[in-house]
Amino acid sequence: MTTYPCILTIAGSDCSGGAGIQADIKAISALGAYAASAITAITVQNTCGVTGIHPVPPEYVKGQIEAVMTDIRPMAVKIGMINDAEIVHVIADALRKFSPRFVVLDPVMVSTSGCKLIEDAAINALTTELMPLATLITPNLSEAEVLTGGKIEGVEGMKIAARKLLDYGSSAVLVKGGHLEEGEMCDVLQINNESAPHLYTMKKVESRNTHGTGCTLSSAVATYLALGEPMTEAVRKAKEYVYRGILSGSNVHIGEGHGPLNHFHAPVAMHIFNENE
Repeated sequence: MTTYPCILTIAGSDCSGGAGIQADIKAISALGAYAASAITAITVQNTCGVTGIHPVPPEYVKGQIEAVMTDIRPMAVKIGMINDAEIVHVIADALRKFSPRFVVLDPVMVSTSGCKLIEDAAINALTTELMPLATLITPNLSEAEVLTGGKIEGVEGMKIAARKLLDYGSSAVLVKGGHLEEGEMCDVLQINNESAPHLYTMKKVESRNTHGTGCTLSSAVATYLALGEPMTEAVRKAKEYVYRGILSGSNVHIGEGHGPLNHFHAPVAMHIFNENE
């Protein structure tokens, strides 16, 4: 018997198609894996911003996760926007119950357009309930500043922040430097029990089409982990995928604000595993 490697994304729905569940499904599919989803919230948004957020009732979030877990049994779970603390509790309970091999948590707090996407109570629940269960957390600079309670200056500051964020209990932390003011992007990966961080540096692509890049990166990392890549290589390949997506989509006009990257910039080839692997 053979099967596709499956990744479950738990996140909010973006009706404009550039971020959230929609971006996750595109990225997972583009990398040749099978995407399942559990929607945590319905958002009203487009490339110009978010104008409404309606959380899905926690019992329905629980039902979606359990329906996928008991039947398809995903190897990896990617968690994105969670607006409500009660939904955090439901997800944490499900992770403890089903114990997926990999959990990638993207602590989404603010949209590309600057809209706050999470309640304060949910931030506390994220740090105490979900982060200790995560294989990797992927905050950007502003999210890392919220979580560490201090200003982060340059790459050296990112290294310090990454080590601090390990205290929340995850196995690894990737602090994303896409908002650094320099001409290069540098992400810092700190793995628990390793003294030195791993640095990933790429030239910054000048583009307004960056909607959904964080969602896409975390989904790509989860996919590569499910495909058998070690953490350092999963992050490297995911960053390369996002970079190529931004580069190839930089001149495409979708909407009047921050458009999406091009998720399908490379040919898609589905991976097939032996179920005993």
